[in-house]
Amino acid sequence: MGQEMQARDSAQEILLAEPRGFCAGVDRAIDIVERALQKFGAPIYVRHEIVHNTHVVNDLRARGAIFIEELDDVPPGATLVFSAHGVSQAVQREAEARGFRIFDATCPLVSKVHVEVAKLHREGYEFIMIGHKGHPEVEGTMGQLDSGIHLVEDVADVARVQPAQTERLAVVTQTTLSVDDAAEISAAVQARFPHIRTPKQQDICYATQNRQDAVKLMARQVDGVVVVGSPTSSNTNRLRELAERLGVPALMVEDATEIPDGWLDHKVRVGVTAGASAPENLVQGVVRRLKEMGAVSVRSLDGVKETTQFPLPKGLRLDSEA
Repeated sequence: MGQEMQARDSAQEILLAEPRGFCAGVDRAIDIVERALQKFGAPIYVRHEIVHNTHVVNDLRARGAIFIEELDDVPPGATLVFSAHGVSQAVQREAEARGFRIFDATCPLVSKVHVEVAKLHREGYEFIMIGHKGHPEVEGTMGQLDSGIHLVEDVADVARVQPAQTERLAVVTQTTLSVDDAAEISAAVQARFPHIRTPKQQDICYATQNRQDAVKLMARQVDGVVVVGSPTSSNTNRLRELAERLGVPALMVEDATEIPDGWLDHKVRVGVTAGASAPENLVQGVVRRLKEMGAVSVRSLDGVKETTQFPLPKGLRLDSEA
């Protein structure tokens, strides 16, 4: 018994979730800003944080990216990048009217939702969108239309929503939601509106799904989980919530410095994962910190190998690639 208690005084093993960290949409968005800086020189203006990670944003800011929310803050003739979350039609039209050189870093999986909304709107559809109010992706998707798109954040909202008609109604989803929560809300939407049109493929992106599945696999094997990512990141928050829902204490940190002394106490095995906008060097920093605190070994779990890649916008080929 004494040996067992002693073994439980500090973690012996770190389990790394697979997959974790950057997804194809985040890779592409960061690459767009980096290439624009190389090709056109600083400053490059970016509407909203390119991705929701403080370290990534600060690194790009140090290299000459200027992050803005209002187009009034962009000087005439400047190069402007739209963030991975997408923008409304109004923002797009205004940016074009002002004559900026524009590169759109909207994740192609978000753009897919925008295209579907535009197509069905032309066919007379209204929409119910499942998502978080105020999130830039939600604002961008809802801003594809002037009216006829209604946001629901939970099952209770579904009972209150009042579309103008129900003959032509479709549901769309923010791409970074909890898979389980979205399924529950979607079921409520379909129960209230049995004839509603659902996407051919779910809107929640492959990377969000894969990272949540990896946490579900890992949670059964650990006494605690560290989730690396920024508080503004929707998909990162969902990973922390999922671990806690599965009964595992979860700590969300921007980097290793936020892991408090003593966090490993009475944990034999701990898991580490990262949101889709968190770079791998932050994960490795967390692993080093956990080792300094007493963890002995590191093991990667089996998981889906992601091979998705998205093409860059035209006009960003570097001279070295010509």
